[in-house]
Amino acid sequence: MKPFHATQSQVEQFQNDGYIMVEDLFTPREMELLLNIGRADQEKAKQVHAAKDTQGGESKLWLDSDTQRQDIYNGFCHSHRVVDTMAKLLRDEVYLYHYKMMVKEPKRGGAWEWHQDYGYWYNNNCLYPDMASCFIAVDRAYKGNGCLQVIKGSHKLGRVQHGKYGTQTGADPKRVELALKHLELVYCEMKPGTALFFHSNVLHRSDANTSDDPRWTFICCYNTKHNTCDDLPGHPVYRHLDVWDDSRIVELGEKQWAEMQKEMVAK
Repeated sequence: MKPFHATQSQVEQFQNDGYIMVEDLFTPREMELLLNIGRADQEKAKQVHAAKDTQGGESKLWLDSDTQRQDIYNGFCHSHRVVDTMAKLLRDEVYLYHYKMMVKEPKRGGAWEWHQDYGYWYNNNCLYPDMASCFIAVDRAYKGNGCLQVIKGSHKLGRVQHGKYGTQTGADPKRVELALKHLELVYCEMKPGTALFFHSNVLHRSDANTSDDPRWTFICCYNTKHNTCDDLPGHPVYRHLDVWDDSRIVELGEKQWAEMQKEMVAK
């Protein structure tokens, strides 16, 4: 696959809008492996927890920050396509803050309330909002199955006050309402392999999944080397991140999938 390098135009777009969307950043084979492994991963399934929205709907996710495992998840998180892009967008060396899989099952996956990631990372004593995430569509994401929504340019508002809404941490609804009067709401409809790089102060949410289609998303979150913070489980302080060749995604994925298949046959 041809290497991806963010252009100056994309860097400027990130600065102005708070995000860039890159279609086909990952190949069909890479996404097939991630989908198969993610669905079959019993170890990660045991780590899934649910967060309730204000209507009682549940969105599920698992989260990890182990950068040493030789698996497909780290293949994505260590890849040049993601790490080099993050470093260019955030103008510093970056390290992996954590990675997670968001799971919205058909007909019952709940909503995520409006929030900024820095709205709660702030409470980890991250000094600056110089952080960002790479949001990778594993399944096709569209309005009907609760695709991500962002408020364009909202990263320029600074951190909005956050509180508890359902069991989720969400942004002050009155402030969000004000932002929506002046800024553009964007529905991020994405096919598998498309990635959205977005700033930690971008206001974002998603609706419940009312469709017959699952909506799984893999998210790699990064902090900058200069941004001091508390050393917490799943949210660590700076640790140098080795960047791996992009080919490692398929290499690790095929090995991991073959091992999983052997275990399934043995059972």
